This record gives sequence, structure tokens and C-alpha cells, in this order.
Amino acid sequence: MSARRVVIIGTAGVVAALAVMLAVVRWDDANKVAVVISALAAVAAIGVGICAAPAGASSGGSSRVSRTGWAWGRRANTGVSGPADLLPADVRADRTGVAYAPDGGDANTGIQLS
Repeated sequence: MSARRVVIIGTAGVVAALAVMLAVVRWDDANKVAVVISALAAVAAIGVGICAAPAGASSGGSSRVSRTGWAWGRRANTGVSGPADLLPADVRADRTGVAYAPDGGDANTGIQLS
């Protein structure tokens, strides 16, 4: 079972447990209602935040760059550039455009790992 699925199931379990626990408490006080809503929203927001966070390095997957245009600037890039440990295992760049970096800049038309 993936970590993402565990987080979703755990979050749903905590939200359900809070809902059941707070349902048996007397509901006559408006402050308690506000606390219930806040608690459920906070737990749900934490679960969604964890699931929505970008994934780190992956050992699988792929990325392809093809038929790009042209770039001109101090750091011109028409290919793929990034840290090697954060890119997918299979990275391809074909038929990329023209990159021009004047005055000692950095131009990349392929794959540039850092």
C-alpha cells in the first residue's frame, strides 16, 4: 500500500473518529459547534496538504521534451534542466529548439543535470 493511500485512509479515520466523538457531546453550546468544525477542517486540511505535496525523487517515470521553440537570455533553455536526483529515471529531449545565451550566459538545448 502506498504512503499516499495510508495518509488518506488515516486522515479519513481520524476525521470519522472525531465526528463520532463530538456527535455524542451535547450540542447546545455554539462554541462547541465551532470547535467541531475547526477540528474536522484542520485534520482534513493536514491530510490534503500531505497528499498534495510534490513528490520527491522517483526511480521510475519518464519525461520527454520535443519540438520546442527558441530561447534567448542569460540562462536560455529549450531542453530539460534540473537536479539529477529530482528528475525521472527516463528523460528524453529530441528536436529541441535553439538556445542563445550571449555574454557568457548558459544555453541548453538538451538535458542539463546539476
